[in-house]
Amino acid sequence: MINRSEAEQQDYIQWKDTLVARRLRDWLAEQYVIFLHQPGELSEAVDFLDTPSSKGFVIYFHHTGYTLREAVHFFDFLKERVLLQDYRTQISDLRTYERPNWVETVQRHYLKPRPLTDEAGKLRQRFGNITIELILRNDRPHQMRLRATAYKDHLFQEPEEFKQLFAALMT
Repeated sequence: MINRSEAEQQDYIQWKDTLVARRLRDWLAEQYVIFLHQPGELSEAVDFLDTPSSKGFVIYFHHTGYTLREAVHFFDFLKERVLLQDYRTQISDLRTYERPNWVETVQRHYLKPRPLTDEAGKLRQRFGNITIELILRNDRPHQMRLRATAYKDHLFQEPEEFKQLFAALMT
């Protein structure tokens, strides 16, 4: 399980109000607008996922100047913002793998919407199940993925638009 120390939690609270935190959110929001209108102009440091069942983004931190501290705090910030959308944490874990040329560490938050049904008995899925992964190589931030995966099933309501989730994440 991922557990942050008291010092890490205090540092995170201070980080949320920094210019670096704001610039990272502003940059990602700007890249999302570019993706929607001029996808060929995207930075090499980001990609967006847009399939019928999954929406999301990948930040390639190895193409940015962000530090491990900033990447970890942004990872936790995204989880905090998802929880505000009436989600709950299903899993928050950390795994380490020995690769041929590096040690890979994957921190993951897996979040699900709180189970509510409508008048017809269909389950509300909001934006679907959300997975946030931070991948480190030799303790350096390599990439971060956020993926919202919705169900296409008669038991579930239609998912809400990813644009709404993205806006909530960036505020």
